[in-house]
Amino acid sequence: MQFSLPERLKTATRELHTEAERAGVMRRLVTGRLPRADYLRLMHNLAAIYDALEPALARHAAHPALAPVYDPALARRAALAADLAVLAPHAKPPPLATSTAAYVARLHTLDRSAPQQLLAHAYVRYLGDLSGGQVLQRVVGHSYGLTPPDGLRFYLFGDSAEVAARIGAFRRGLAAVPVSADDIDALVDEARAAFTLHAAMFRELDAPAADTVLQAASSA
Repeated sequence: MQFSLPERLKTATRELHTEAERAGVMRRLVTGRLPRADYLRLMHNLAAIYDALEPALARHAAHPALAPVYDPALARRAALAADLAVLAPHAKPPPLATSTAAYVARLHTLDRSAPQQLLAHAYVRYLGDLSGGQVLQRVVGHSYGLTPPDGLRFYLFGDSAEVAARIGAFRRGLAAVPVSADDIDALVDEARAAFTLHAAMFRELDAPAADTVLQAASSA
């Protein structure tokens, strides 16, 4: 039986997806036990990923593998920057985790030599943002005393109907991507790699933040 690209991506990454959601710093975040300084460090590392991914997606927006899903409204770079400006306006960005730097390097390589593979990373990030954003918005807001939209723009895509519509549009776009069986295999492998890289980053960031400047600014 031949499965569509969305079905293959979902089934082939299910276990890794679950593992990443529960790995390291994410476990503490979703249970409301993540100190503010550690949350800021996570956000800075995610910002580095989007700073690599989103300009690459924009450069290759007309590529047949990306055009069906490309939607500038999904972009998170500006939202992350706005949230960090609220949460720690005077904090010096911490050094990136080693695993984050490896992820960013991989995205730059794909940008140069295999832009169609960026589709896998858009799938991992944007469907995760859309699906988990509503829950995380409430958890983060409660944990750090934030009232939407200030400090929470990263998680905001509109009301529940708008979120559902964006998820549906992205999945329909995936189904419309012209791919061969080999293309699907390659995209599945890349999506699995993306989840593995996320899990590694979340585990590395699980250590308490040591940047005293960041901690002082975040508690001000």
